[in-house]
Amino acid sequence: MVAEEGFERWDGNGAVGYIALARAVEAQVAAPPGHARVVVLSRCFPTGYLGHWVRRLAENGLVSALTATSPARLAHPEGGEPLAGTNPLAIGIPSSEGRPLVVDVSMGKVTHGDVLRGAAAPEELVPFGGEQAHKAFALAVGLHMLVSALAGEEHGAVLLVARPEHNPVPGLRRRAEGVRLPGDG
Repeated sequence: MVAEEGFERWDGNGAVGYIALARAVEAQVAAPPGHARVVVLSRCFPTGYLGHWVRRLAENGLVSALTATSPARLAHPEGGEPLAGTNPLAIGIPSSEGRPLVVDVSMGKVTHGDVLRGAAAPEELVPFGGEQAHKAFALAVGLHMLVSALAGEEHGAVLLVARPEHNPVPGLRRRAEGVRLPGDG
């Protein structure tokens, strides 16, 4: 719908989010931003494993952060009706040594997929963090409102994609020797 150097708006037109994200990510790889670009995708759901998309961007030398909304499934830690989705946040950072750093975190203690496949009970789908669950809840609400403010009331996603100015992953991998980092197999 809009294609400017620093901003793109995509209308998923009710399509499955995987398809909308695949096209948007392909477009970023084919024509990366000069510096940075915000990509807003509206009217698309489900978007699935966001780590896949940020890994693809990182493998192509781009830094990215991606979040998406989902149906309200998380209630406030003190109870009540669900107010926010599990709203994942994925971050991908390329590395000159090949293996990018990929972070993909849902704000739920378990995933909705775990509930659907019977690996977790519906009542286990709460903000993660135990006594500190208010922090995951706050992040879920913030991400939900960020995407909603940019993409609209229907489900959508927001992607930040940029060219890296530095190469921090190799140094982190050296300091973390022997420790599994996010996104490592």
